[in-house]
Amino acid sequence: MSDADIIVIGSGHNGLVAAAYLAVAGKSVLVLERNPWHGGGVVSRELTRPGFTHDQHSMSHIFIQGNPLLANDDLGLKSKYGLRYVFPDVPMMSVWEDGSTLPLHRDPAKSAEAIARFSEKDAQTFLKMSDQAAQWLPMIQAGLYSPPMPLGAQTAMMDQSPEGQEIMRTMGVSTFDLMEELFEHEKVQAHFGRVAGENLVSPDEKATGIGAYVFLGFLEKYGFGVPVGGSGSLTNALIACIEDHGGAVRASAQVREVTTSGGRATGVVLDSGETFTAGEGVIGALHPHVLPDMVADLPAEVGRKAKRTHITPAACFTVHAALDAPLKFKARRHDGEELSAVMYELMPASYEGMRRAFDELRYGKMSPTPLVGVGQLPQHDPSRCPEGKSIFHAWDYVPYERPDGRNWDEAKDEFAQGMIAQMANYIENVPEVVLDYHCDSPVDMERTSPSFFRGDLHGIATTTYQSGSHRPTPDLGQYRVPGVERLYLVGPFQHPGGGVFGAGRATAMVMADDLGLDFDEIRVAS
Repeated sequence: MSDADIIVIGSGHNGLVAAAYLAVAGKSVLVLERNPWHGGGVVSRELTRPGFTHDQHSMSHIFIQGNPLLANDDLGLKSKYGLRYVFPDVPMMSVWEDGSTLPLHRDPAKSAEAIARFSEKDAQTFLKMSDQAAQWLPMIQAGLYSPPMPLGAQTAMMDQSPEGQEIMRTMGVSTFDLMEELFEHEKVQAHFGRVAGENLVSPDEKATGIGAYVFLGFLEKYGFGVPVGGSGSLTNALIACIEDHGGAVRASAQVREVTTSGGRATGVVLDSGETFTAGEGVIGALHPHVLPDMVADLPAEVGRKAKRTHITPAACFTVHAALDAPLKFKARRHDGEELSAVMYELMPASYEGMRRAFDELRYGKMSPTPLVGVGQLPQHDPSRCPEGKSIFHAWDYVPYERPDGRNWDEAKDEFAQGMIAQMANYIENVPEVVLDYHCDSPVDMERTSPSFFRGDLHGIATTTYQSGSHRPTPDLGQYRVPGVERLYLVGPFQHPGGGVFGAGRATAMVMADDLGLDFDEIRVAS
């Protein structure tokens, strides 16, 4: 008798989503996690001091809001398992050292009013952009939470209409190209150009233009969901759902290999030597660079293509701080009130400076222009820290390997202090308000999750040749592993990519089809 119907390797949110759907469908599920904690990139931990809850990786949940997982509450995460979100009016704001600010509101009219302070023409252009984003969103959204359409069929379908052809063009140009076409004021261009950076790519990178429309469409329709209690609240709700349906989620269980028999996945072996058998299949958060080492029967050509997938040169460096009081930005809103947003982008003086920062990363160099982003979520969810205190989550972009040859473990505190010093140019009570901080280099990112290979939070680069049904490769783009029946993949390196999408739903759809289950019937009773 098998230990479980389905074994899931890794408790990142994508693996948990797949596991939860299948557990609700009546399958016995066992999730094995290498870390002492669960959640992968969706985790909240007391990284600095007791009582200060930090989101170690993702801090707001944007794209998952359109997923039927939450939009229809398929698994009862909100109605039954306690998941709650707040949606602040200003999801994103650009802040410059000269005191100017540019917020993006959920209400496009308010955003246009803010843009008009820089350029009335740009404000009118923005409203047209907002309308276009809203029109395109249903088509884009329809393909995000299910297995991707074959690339050839998708291209042929889009090429049949002027609207589809316009989307194809927008998908091909860079964010910089698009901003040059749309807007006249440099700060408005930079404001939207910075969106590309949140996808770990330069605004000059081709095939990034569509991201501005996707980002804006989701921002205005859904907002940035701030999970009450921390990002890990999503993880906790998923685990509660799995356990409520007879599944188990085990920590400190490092999987060493996937076992096979007769060309079919049969279970796993842990580093400890302990074995577990799976009667109906294995789902693995197995990065393409690691996959051939963990699956002995993987066809050689499938493994070769997996290992040659490209990693982005722009890795993340994060700083989490416990604060004695909330941050006080030097800038104020146009009405004199304190700033309030989910995400603050601390903008360089020039758009060219931002672009050149990413150019340096492409060459493996440290950028001379800091691109620091900051979140201070107790503004919207006070439960994350003691009353009167606060926390911040800051990030910048760095190469995985330092060009000076120094070890990140030895150099990371120096870099973190440099980030805090950069923040002081925008925030009047930094560094004095900092009680304690924790920092993660790209090497630390990789240690916390094998999916973050070389510090790439998206698993692999989000290039056109590694997107859709070709993500991570054409062989692996439908979540099944060729040559190894009943082995399925899940993680940020699969479609639709990195970020909190709840993409494990697509893996569950594929596996449900193979098991003869009607996926549309998998629901938690309300």
